Amino acid sequence: MKFLIINGPNLNLLGRREPGIYGDRSYDALCALIKDYAAAHDSTADCFQSNHEGAIIDAIHEADGAYDAIVINPGAYTHYSYAILDALKAVDVPAYEVHISHIDQREPFRAVSVTAPACVGQIYGLGFDGYLRAMDYFLEGGQ
Repeated sequence: MKFLIINGPNLNLLGRREPGIYGDRSYDALCALIKDYAAAHDSTADCFQSNHEGAIIDAIHEADGAYDAIVINPGAYTHYSYAILDALKAVDVPAYEVHISHIDQREPFRAVSVTAPACVGQIYGLGFDGYLRAMDYFLEGGQ
């Protein structure tokens, strides 16, 4: 299976950004964990991160026909990017939404995801392991 892992704004600052919420491991550590997990399951994973909505939309479009599944953490775009929602709906690649923190236990606006309806599932509050659980969904035959 070929995964595209998409991370949105500020996730490049993992390890430095609010470690009490997001932990002390870096974005590079996240990508290494994901790539190693994929390899251990005879799969591949490419990590993509951008602080720009249009670049995320372009990555989603380019995934069509190139990847089997998307695991996406849209960051703050989760709560207001109907453009990312539309991009996920426009491609024939299933997506799973992931959040490192407990979005339901933070500011009220974070509990609302406008992008989740375009995804086959949503997982949050498991830290980096949430990405692996999303990958498991697809590895176990979920679509």
